[in-house]
Amino acid sequence: MKLLLLLFALPLVAADFKAGFGRINITPTQPIYLSGYAARKKPSEGVLQKIWAKALAIEDAKGNRAVIVTTDLIGLPRAVADQVGAEVDKRYRLRRSQLVLNSSHTHSGPVVHGNLTSMFELTPDQRRAITDYTQALAIQLADVVGAALGDLQPARLDIGHGTGTFAINRRQATANGVKIGLNPTGPVNQDIPVIRVSGLNGQLRGVLFGYACHNTTLGADLFNVNGDYAGFAQAAFEAAHPNSTAMFLMLTGADANPNPRGTVALAEQHGNSLAKEVDRVLGGKLEALSGPLRSAFQMTELAFVPHTRETFETESKDPNWFKQQRAAAMLAAPSITRAQGGWPARPVRVIVPWPPGGSTDVLVRIYCELMQPILGQNFIIENRPGAGGNIGIDATAKATPDGYTMGIASVGHLVINNFLYARLPYDPARDLVPVGIAWDLPNVVVV
Repeated sequence: MKLLLLLFALPLVAADFKAGFGRINITPTQPIYLSGYAARKKPSEGVLQKIWAKALAIEDAKGNRAVIVTTDLIGLPRAVADQVGAEVDKRYRLRRSQLVLNSSHTHSGPVVHGNLTSMFELTPDQRRAITDYTQALAIQLADVVGAALGDLQPARLDIGHGTGTFAINRRQATANGVKIGLNPTGPVNQDIPVIRVSGLNGQLRGVLFGYACHNTTLGADLFNVNGDYAGFAQAAFEAAHPNSTAMFLMLTGADANPNPRGTVALAEQHGNSLAKEVDRVLGGKLEALSGPLRSAFQMTELAFVPHTRETFETESKDPNWFKQQRAAAMLAAPSITRAQGGWPARPVRVIVPWPPGGSTDVLVRIYCELMQPILGQNFIIENRPGAGGNIGIDATAKATPDGYTMGIASVGHLVINNFLYARLPYDPARDLVPVGIAWDLPNVVVV
């Protein structure tokens, strides 16, 4: 479970913030399975609507920064989020606590590798299309953060609230238990928070708005890429306000579905109603936001129920195809160890205190590529060169000691730098735990 909070104070001093927007087209360029519905048995057949990754960068008067990234996707798996976080940290020195990654949860967007992939019976080519898309997506998400940061300029932020009309509770009680259906008396959150971003001259630059409702107007019978009601809402707002950026933030809407649903016309109808309500809010009284900007990020590990290989061998014979899929995946990879609480349970960051492209960096990348299939997790390279390698080693030493940050060090970092620098920011004997020798290279002293 990931928790990331952005906190604002009230009221506003005129130039409390700088803000910038970025956007990048993430529409797949080839047929690809669309996520969300296991009933789909074939890849996409075209594009109904382009899908986007968008970013809003915010900087307060003291230079504190945060970036909110929204995507027209069902969701991002942890491996992708970790990769994007590491890349953003490397490029722009933004910590994970300064980055929000949110997906609209459209069920008409491409499958992202590692997220619900086992829903589908895929050919090797179909798997490759998903993997290629995911690899490109991770880079695009880091790029859109940079675009937003590059667009920073003095801004005013104001907040207001509207009310939605089409979300309905989907947990319907029946004599045979709860099913997905319509529950008009069940709890639902119709609030639509809206943040307006404008220049100091009052000109609208963009909006960030949210709604707590599954993005599932369209069903498994549609095979065209689109953003569902959230995509249509953003498009409608931007059409009404040229040169502005509209960003949709999915809120906690697991218990709600759009109603009615089932056709493209209804998805457009819901999107248009959402855009009109955002417009109405902007035309009313808004409350000014001010700094300082504060953000926090917390990761909570939830242990799985322990399973054994025998459990999955039994499950592999189950008539349920999805159970067979899960059993096959668990039996084919070392991930069965992770299900029993072993290491690694998530991607591992590897800090390299040399720049990318050098011989050491290449060797480390070869090692990581070899370890990934053996240990069943991604090993994410993070280059931290500078100060004779001290920057990278210090980052390793100060990382959370949970086994998910590793560093590469040489005799220079562990011994020689103690004599070259008056004071190191780390103590090799106290702050670092040796894991093993990666390779052995001869050293020659010439006098």
